[in-house]
Amino acid sequence: MKLVLCLMAAGLQLCLQTHVVAAESLLSRSFIEKAVMEAKATVDSAYKYSRSTSVERVKRNAAKPSDVLRLLKQPVGATRAAVRAADYMDNTVKLIRASLFKRQKRSINATDLISEDDLRLIAMLTGCSAQRRFLSCRDTANTDKYRTLSGVCNNRNNTRWGSSNTPFTRWLPVEYQDRISLPKGWDPEKKVNKDILPLVREVSNRILNTTKMVNDPLYTHLVTIFGQWTDHDLTFTPHSPVIRSFSNGIDCDKSCERTEPCFPIDIPRDDLRFSQHSEECMPFFRSAAACGSGNTGHLFGASTVRQQMNSLTAFIDVGQVYGSDDARARRLRDLSNDKGLLRVNEEYTDNGRELLPFTPMGANMCATRGRISNDSNAQEVPCFLAGDERSNENIALTSLHTLMLREHNRLARALAELNPQWNGERTYQEARKIMGGYFQVLTFRDYLLHIVGPDFIARQLSTYPGYDESIDPSISNVFATAAYRFAHLMVQPFMFRLDEEYREHSDFPSVLLHTAFFTPWRVVFEGGLDPILRGLVGRKAKLNTQEHMMSDELRDRLFKFSSELALDLASLNLQRGRDHGLPGYNTWRKFCRLSQPKNLNQLAKVLKNKNLAKNLLKLYRKPDNIDVWIGGVAEPFVRGGRVGPLFACLISTQFQRIRQGDRLWWEKEGVFTKQQRDSLRHTSLARIICDNTGIAEVPKQPFQYQSRSNFTRCEDIPAFNLSAWREDIR
Repeated sequence: MKLVLCLMAAGLQLCLQTHVVAAESLLSRSFIEKAVMEAKATVDSAYKYSRSTSVERVKRNAAKPSDVLRLLKQPVGATRAAVRAADYMDNTVKLIRASLFKRQKRSINATDLISEDDLRLIAMLTGCSAQRRFLSCRDTANTDKYRTLSGVCNNRNNTRWGSSNTPFTRWLPVEYQDRISLPKGWDPEKKVNKDILPLVREVSNRILNTTKMVNDPLYTHLVTIFGQWTDHDLTFTPHSPVIRSFSNGIDCDKSCERTEPCFPIDIPRDDLRFSQHSEECMPFFRSAAACGSGNTGHLFGASTVRQQMNSLTAFIDVGQVYGSDDARARRLRDLSNDKGLLRVNEEYTDNGRELLPFTPMGANMCATRGRISNDSNAQEVPCFLAGDERSNENIALTSLHTLMLREHNRLARALAELNPQWNGERTYQEARKIMGGYFQVLTFRDYLLHIVGPDFIARQLSTYPGYDESIDPSISNVFATAAYRFAHLMVQPFMFRLDEEYREHSDFPSVLLHTAFFTPWRVVFEGGLDPILRGLVGRKAKLNTQEHMMSDELRDRLFKFSSELALDLASLNLQRGRDHGLPGYNTWRKFCRLSQPKNLNQLAKVLKNKNLAKNLLKLYRKPDNIDVWIGGVAEPFVRGGRVGPLFACLISTQFQRIRQGDRLWWEKEGVFTKQQRDSLRHTSLARIICDNTGIAEVPKQPFQYQSRSNFTRCEDIPAFNLSAWREDIR
């Protein structure tokens, strides 16, 4: 009856778009249970096939770049359970819809023929409802003192705000091709604002292609890698775990057809990949949908459009060291004693210093030494294990992970000496809490100034305004998918390795970036951390200029380990933005109260570059259609920063919300004592490097490039003062 009234009052089209009308139940519980069982079997089979296919190729040392990316982006642990539940529910609804279509013999949206009670039952049986249920914090211990690993219970009234495995927030309405879930460009002939969107690979070829690198005159390569480090504390968007379509069984690696979850990147006909290798597309897998989004979102009070999931917390809590769920955190801890330490490698050390533990053998995407060195007898090692799945992505990132493992253990040992009455749990939590304070200070005091510039710092990120429980700190989709990918254009084509004199290392020279992806053996067998960290603080970042945007190491050799054609990071970024339904460039400029150029002259004025504006409009026709990522990275820098005004606005807004919406921010009264806050204010990244390596001298401000003559000896850099953490025994 409700459906009939909807059709009479609003018409078929509106009913199809809103998906909020439900008929009286046509379904029995047994019918629903049978559909759920069938959907689970289909999903489980696809997961098993996809995993076994990728693992087998990796074991045979025949992994494709797409295999590596997929394994890297695989949801694991609690995230995998959340993604699987969403797939169970989506496929159950599709099975029931198909059955009802057949039963009704008419083309109306069958989701509207499923009652809301039935949908709630499906959500319960598939586990989807559990992903969005309100959590009480009454039984969670010490939430006033220590963070939960998942970030839940930070906000007392909205306990999931900022927590892991929840959807990214949206600051603007989504723009999908069908207004519900299909990416822009899914149908390549479908016009947007009366024009066809260009192929993302064509944008990469014509706008980002460069053969010359320009060094940044002010900042070290550490700025670039620290950007990746902070991103891996805040955002991780899992892919769909499957590589073949649920609906027709098509393998996304073997077809250029667009069928969920396959959204392949088409190769232009004039591209060398097409002409020389007959490559028609690059495999691309859609980000996994979150429970409580899309056709069934109204059940959860959520959006009726597809949303993507952030598997990490939105807080600066060093989750990339500790993990974002209890199970992973336990795997990372050394529970063989009661000292509060993190696990370390049991097979190798770095000149006596600790290394990350290895992952269990299995799908070891890091066993590539033999391929790169062409030595079939080369000794291989597994991937390292850390709080974030991406710790092996490149050796510089691996080095930061290892450095912070050592710093946690250094703090834990020092705290145990100060407070021998503490047990291992107390020591672990206090060291973890200090580490969180470290990176809140380093990010806001030392890092963001170099990115967004002093004007945006003064406007949004200067003096701490206090905690505001009404602010949702959750990561926005545009931040994760576009704005915070700015540093991809600051990556040098080399991973620099330097000796004690900060000269090119004679035994372990600098290597091309694509030969440093997923190569933990370079850390184990090629000199350890010290040469890599010297390379980060002793060499300059790449400067993003409008003429020299992205290194071909990322644009044409991403995850290239063999003769297999590699991925293109620029194309991946652009396709991901379309996958997520991000609005276009001008829509975001309007959000930030910036001008919205409508023609060539206006765009040329914004970009301060008429030739670049012409090239963009040849591709996009209209400024409104420009993908937000390419528009953002094409803008000239704000004063004193390394992004343009659009990304400075979006990045500043996100970090403003992260800080104000964090009940356990280091400056908030009662989180640390006054004396502890005073110590944290003097946190020094240079000191952390000195305390945990054999490096004898560093720049006092490691983000700022200086000549070697201005470096500071480690003994002249004050140690971090832990005395405020001493507890009197009464």
